[in-house]
Amino acid sequence: MDTYYKPADLAKFGNVSDAAPELASKFFDYYGAVFADGALSAREKSLIALAVAHAVQCPYCIDAYTNDSLEKGADAAQITEAIHVACAIRGGASLVHGVQSKNIFENLEF
Repeated sequence: MDTYYKPADLAKFGNVSDAAPELASKFFDYYGAVFADGALSAREKSLIALAVAHAVQCPYCIDAYTNDSLEKGADAAQITEAIHVACAIRGGASLVHGVQSKNIFENLEF
């Protein structure tokens, strides 16, 4: 099946900045440092990345960080829970923005 997001394109990520290698190098150095073990383990960071990937709806990132989380020892329950965290935050963000609408209609004079 042909889709807009082609799984094979994920492997091309490292070449996305061929026309700007200095910028790509800086980005990938930073990217690598972000995902290294630190105060959070690489597995925890991978699960966070997976949750964020769902929130921003990036199919490449979902693919990459599902596999990365599994490779780093996460199980299906942890992955599913991370996705639910993203869902809760995204849903809560939609609800809290309702305060803007509430402020407007509460200040209307009928």
